[in-house]
Amino acid sequence: MRVKKATSGDHGSAAKGNIAPKGVEEYLAAVPEPARSTLNKIRAAIRSAVPPEATEAISYGMPAFKYKGPLLGYAAFPNHCGLYPMSPPVIEAFKDELKGFHTSKGTIRFPVDKPLSAALVKKIVKARIAENENKKKR
Repeated sequence: MRVKKATSGDHGSAAKGNIAPKGVEEYLAAVPEPARSTLNKIRAAIRSAVPPEATEAISYGMPAFKYKGPLLGYAAFPNHCGLYPMSPPVIEAFKDELKGFHTSKGTIRFPVDKPLSAALVKKIVKARIAENENKKKR
Protein backbone atom coordinates (compact mmCIF):
# COMPACT_ATOMS: atom_id res chain seq x y z
CA MET A 1 0.00 0.00 0.00
CA ARG A 2 1.37 3.42 -0.93
CA VAL A 3 1.04 6.19 1.57
CA LYS A 4 0.74 9.70 0.26
CA LYS A 5 2.70 12.30 2.17
CA ALA A 6 0.64 15.19 3.52
CA THR A 7 1.53 18.53 1.99
CA SER A 8 -0.90 20.78 3.79
CA GLY A 9 1.69 22.23 6.13
CA ASP A 10 0.21 20.30 9.06
CA HIS A 11 2.88 18.33 10.78
CA GLY A 12 0.74 15.57 12.16
CA SER A 13 -2.31 15.38 14.31
CA ALA A 14 -1.96 16.28 17.97
CA ALA A 15 -3.30 12.83 18.82
CA LYS A 16 -0.65 10.93 16.90
CA GLY A 17 2.23 9.32 18.65
CA ASN A 18 4.09 6.60 16.82
CA ILE A 19 1.01 4.40 16.53
CA ALA A 20 -2.19 5.29 14.70
CA PRO A 21 -5.25 5.30 16.99
CA LYS A 22 -7.50 2.25 16.69
CA GLY A 23 -10.73 4.12 17.29
CA VAL A 24 -12.28 7.52 17.86
CA GLU A 25 -12.23 7.21 21.66
CA GLU A 26 -8.52 6.37 21.60
CA TYR A 27 -7.85 9.29 19.25
CA LEU A 28 -9.72 11.76 21.48
CA ALA A 29 -8.07 10.43 24.65
CA ALA A 30 -4.66 11.25 23.15
CA VAL A 31 -5.59 14.86 22.30
CA PRO A 32 -4.45 17.39 24.93
CA GLU A 33 -6.81 20.00 26.37
CA PRO A 34 -8.24 22.42 25.34
CA ALA A 35 -8.38 20.77 21.91
CA ARG A 36 -10.01 17.58 23.29
CA SER A 37 -12.99 19.51 24.68
CA THR A 38 -13.25 21.43 21.41
CA LEU A 39 -13.30 18.22 19.36
CA ASN A 40 -15.83 16.64 21.71
CA LYS A 41 -18.14 19.63 21.07
CA ILE A 42 -17.66 19.25 17.30
CA ARG A 43 -18.30 15.49 17.57
CA ALA A 44 -21.48 16.04 19.61
CA ALA A 45 -22.79 18.53 17.03
CA ILE A 46 -22.04 16.12 14.18
CA ARG A 47 -23.66 13.19 16.01
CA SER A 48 -26.81 15.23 16.63
CA ALA A 49 -27.17 15.89 12.89
CA VAL A 50 -26.28 12.54 11.29
CA PRO A 51 -28.81 9.75 10.73
CA PRO A 52 -28.65 6.78 13.14
CA GLU A 53 -27.14 4.57 10.44
CA ALA A 54 -24.10 6.85 10.02
CA THR A 55 -20.85 5.28 11.18
CA GLU A 56 -17.84 6.76 12.91
CA ALA A 57 -14.27 5.50 12.43
CA ILE A 58 -10.68 6.59 12.01
CA SER A 59 -10.00 7.53 8.38
CA TYR A 60 -6.76 9.12 7.18
CA GLY A 61 -5.63 9.13 10.80
CA MET A 62 -8.53 11.25 12.05
CA PRO A 63 -12.06 10.67 13.34
CA ALA A 64 -14.54 10.65 10.48
CA PHE A 65 -18.21 10.00 9.85
CA LYS A 66 -19.57 8.01 6.94
CA TYR A 67 -23.08 7.98 5.56
CA LYS A 68 -23.64 6.83 1.99
CA GLY A 69 -19.92 7.46 1.51
CA PRO A 70 -17.44 9.64 3.38
CA LEU A 71 -19.18 12.52 5.14
CA LEU A 72 -16.64 14.58 7.08
CA GLY A 73 -13.72 14.33 9.45
CA TYR A 74 -12.24 16.40 12.25
CA ALA A 75 -8.84 16.56 13.92
CA ALA A 76 -6.61 18.41 16.35
CA PHE A 77 -3.17 19.74 15.51
CA PRO A 78 -0.66 21.54 17.73
CA ASN A 79 -1.92 25.02 16.82
CA HIS A 80 -5.46 24.50 15.51
CA CYS A 81 -8.35 22.11 15.04
CA GLY A 82 -9.85 21.28 11.68
CA LEU A 83 -13.15 20.21 10.22
CA TYR A 84 -12.88 18.42 6.88
CA PRO A 85 -16.19 18.42 5.01
CA MET A 86 -14.65 16.54 2.06
CA SER A 87 -16.48 18.90 -0.28
CA PRO A 88 -15.18 22.22 -1.65
CA PRO A 89 -18.74 23.23 -2.72
CA VAL A 90 -19.98 22.93 0.88
CA ILE A 91 -17.15 25.11 2.19
CA GLU A 92 -17.92 27.62 -0.56
CA ALA A 93 -21.65 27.55 0.28
CA PHE A 94 -20.93 28.55 3.89
CA LYS A 95 -18.14 31.05 3.14
CA ASP A 96 -20.04 33.98 4.68
CA GLU A 97 -20.62 32.09 7.93
CA LEU A 98 -16.99 30.95 7.90
CA LYS A 99 -15.54 34.48 7.75
CA GLY A 100 -12.92 34.77 10.45
CA PHE A 101 -11.82 31.14 10.04
CA HIS A 102 -9.02 29.93 7.81
CA THR A 103 -10.52 27.86 5.01
CA SER A 104 -9.08 26.11 2.00
CA LYS A 105 -10.50 23.74 -0.60
CA GLY A 106 -11.23 20.96 1.89
CA THR A 107 -10.46 22.40 5.31
CA ILE A 108 -11.98 24.68 7.93
CA ARG A 109 -9.44 25.57 10.62
CA PHE A 110 -10.36 27.03 14.00
CA PRO A 111 -8.54 27.71 17.30
CA VAL A 112 -8.00 24.78 19.68
CA ASP A 113 -10.05 26.58 22.33
CA LYS A 114 -12.86 28.00 20.14
CA PRO A 115 -14.98 25.44 18.28
CA LEU A 116 -17.22 26.32 15.38
CA SER A 117 -20.78 26.91 16.57
CA ALA A 118 -22.88 23.76 16.91
CA ALA A 119 -25.51 25.34 14.64
CA LEU A 120 -22.96 25.90 11.85
CA VAL A 121 -21.51 22.40 12.21
CA LYS A 122 -25.03 20.93 11.95
CA LYS A 123 -25.72 22.97 8.78
CA ILE A 124 -22.47 21.73 7.21
CA VAL A 125 -23.30 18.12 8.16
CA LYS A 126 -26.81 18.39 6.69
CA ALA A 127 -25.36 19.86 3.46
CA ARG A 128 -22.92 16.94 3.21
CA ILE A 129 -25.70 14.41 3.87
CA ALA A 130 -27.75 15.98 1.08
CA GLU A 131 -24.74 15.81 -1.28
CA ASN A 132 -24.16 12.13 -0.52
CA GLU A 133 -27.84 11.27 -0.88
CA ASN A 134 -28.09 13.11 -4.20
CA LYS A 135 -24.87 11.52 -5.47
CA LYS A 136 -26.26 8.01 -4.88
CA LYS A 137 -29.51 8.76 -6.78
CA ARG A 138 -27.80 9.54 -10.10
